Amino acid sequence: MTIDPLNLSQALIKCPSVTPDTGEALDVLQDILSEMGFRCKQVSFSAADTPDVNNLYAKFGHSSPNFCFAGHTDVVPVGDLEAWTVDPFGAEIKKGMLCGRGASDMKTAIACFVAAVSRFIDTRDNNFKGSISLLITGDEEGPAINGTKKLLEWITEEGDVLDACLVGEPTNPNELGDMIKIGRRGSLNGYLTVSGTQGHTAYPHLADNPIHLIVKMLETITSKELDQGTDHFQASTIQVSTI
Repeated sequence: MTIDPLNLSQALIKCPSVTPDTGEALDVLQDILSEMGFRCKQVSFSAADTPDVNNLYAKFGHSSPNFCFAGHTDVVPVGDLEAWTVDPFGAEIKKGMLCGRGASDMKTAIACFVAAVSRFIDTRDNNFKGSISLLITGDEEGPAINGTKKLLEWITEEGDVLDACLVGEPTNPNELGDMIKIGRRGSLNGYLTVSGTQGHTAYPHLADNPIHLIVKMLETITSKELDQGTDHFQASTIQVSTI
């Protein structure tokens, strides 16, 4: 059973899996992987003040080493539909390009891995020893609490071990295959609250405008050099995402 990566990409993009809703994307994957001989299990996790999230673990083979592909089917909200020139979940091909939410991040990567595995299974040596697995979460774009971390813990509790892992996030800045990343720097998220004194814009000397204060603070914070990077990672930065 050989999978066409374009057809599967389109099928996944057509699933409106806006985080944390899986939009049936995991079901599409499970149906195909099951036909390929994978043992599939959807696992739902929950936590206080976060939405429940479904995740998928699929495995082909029984022995080690276990090579795992990790990814996510959830996508960020589409925003203003009027700003789109195509249906975000239409999976249209325009001028040779596949368009839609998740086309880059990262439904096409999942489809390509499944397609590659399908070809391997069809042509593999009978003496093949090892396992191939997929760890697919529906909680990467959101709080990222009920996704990969908990699924890894569940896999360990089930007595399984992942010996190597390939993450299909879009890391190529210019063209396909021009960069393979071996890790990530990590991140630290925080909130800054600045209080002021209410007043009228006609009498600014009687008020204390917190917007002006925070602009000065952010300029100081973002201009600070955190480190100079390493041989493998560029320098760390501070990024302000919302004011």
